[in-house]
Amino acid sequence: MLKNNKPIRYGFNARQRFAFFAPILAGATLRERLLACLGALAGILLTALICGVLYGPGVHLPLIVAPIGASAVLLFAVPTSPLAQPWSIVGGNTISALVGICVVKFISDPILAAGVSVSLAILAMSFARCLHPPGGAAALTAVVGGPAIASSGFLFPFIPVGLNSLILVLLGIAFHGVSRRAYPHVAGPAPVNTHGTQDPPSQARVGFQRADVDAALALLDETFDIDPDDLDRLLRQVELEALVRTHDDLTCGDVMSRDVISVNENDAADFARALLLKHNLRTLPVVGARGCVEGSVGLRELTEKPGTVGKLMSPVVTALETDPAVSLLPALTDGRAHAAVIVDGERRLRGLITQTDLLAVLAQQMGAPH
Repeated sequence: MLKNNKPIRYGFNARQRFAFFAPILAGATLRERLLACLGALAGILLTALICGVLYGPGVHLPLIVAPIGASAVLLFAVPTSPLAQPWSIVGGNTISALVGICVVKFISDPILAAGVSVSLAILAMSFARCLHPPGGAAALTAVVGGPAIASSGFLFPFIPVGLNSLILVLLGIAFHGVSRRAYPHVAGPAPVNTHGTQDPPSQARVGFQRADVDAALALLDETFDIDPDDLDRLLRQVELEALVRTHDDLTCGDVMSRDVISVNENDAADFARALLLKHNLRTLPVVGARGCVEGSVGLRELTEKPGTVGKLMSPVVTALETDPAVSLLPALTDGRAHAAVIVDGERRLRGLITQTDLLAVLAQQMGAPH
């Protein structure tokens, strides 16, 4: 078959052919993997030490620590996974080990007991909302772990499995805090209406909604290792990135006002209020003693409040002149900020972009012929 006088070749290209061997984790970087290695090293050393103190450095140590090693991979390599959250780790490992111990009491055949323990562990973790893949290893360890575990009986799920899981989680919280990674993972907040009315926020009135994400997941009939709220946030960011890419030639420097009315952080609130009313403005950048932008004030901050501007100012949205103007859309449509202050690399005031400025330019762009 020909297309444009060239034969169409069917089959897999080289990338598809070797995709089986390619990394599949989105967003993984070398830095993230190195941090995961350091975290896992600390976690396993600590939990292995505890096992050694409790049981002695004998042949039983690898069996007891094995499920914790799998938990460390999730905790330090993919800390945003629902399978790697604290209750998943502690509850999943402990409940699964308890299931394994119970199965051993009723089924003497080790092969049958191994299969039943893992299957029941999955069921128990699902009902307890703490699905954790290493839990299957914990259940299996309880069955095939040998005399050391058998002699521990019902203590084994709690010491060392539960104890080690808890210590691993606490170490993970501390480690991710030091490395500035959020753990336990909490999905970003959904857009909210900041005006106290019943209307949904502007971002939720157009485009896809959370119900569409749920419907798509149900239609695909697959289980994905990502929180639906994270998926919703990811898709909205994809929409924004696509919009920025198609309008990347329009920079903040092209749109911003350059003759900006501003106030000093030591100015009186009455003076700033008079400037807002005189120039019919909604926001004033606040400049500090070193000439850097420190915040912003509007009538909301200044209404019937005495004192200096510096004590009343709010955090400010800032951008560089070279940033795409469209990238300001989320910040200027969240119902809180009415303008973005354009600064240089040292946060000195360069310009201002209001909601009206951005809306006017985007309207012109949409009306322009392509």
